[in-house]
Amino acid sequence: MAETDNLVLEHLRAIRSDVAAMRETQKDHGYRLTRIEAAMAGLRRDQAADAEGAAHFESRLDRMNERMERIERRLEIAE
Repeated sequence: MAETDNLVLEHLRAIRSDVAAMRETQKDHGYRLTRIEAAMAGLRRDQAADAEGAAHFESRLDRMNERMERIERRLEIAE
């Protein structure tokens, strides 16, 4: 019976060791996932900033186009 008890304890220790290793791996994956999420948030911020810059540029271009049309009308060179 003692030999069986030792065998069961040996298996339980191996299982405990495997569970501990999986726990450490899971923690590592959690840290890595957090870093990925932070990087994604940074990319979203960059994308929003780029979209803002493009919208500002388009607004300036529209105003410039309106001014050009007004100048052409005033000089009577509009088509």
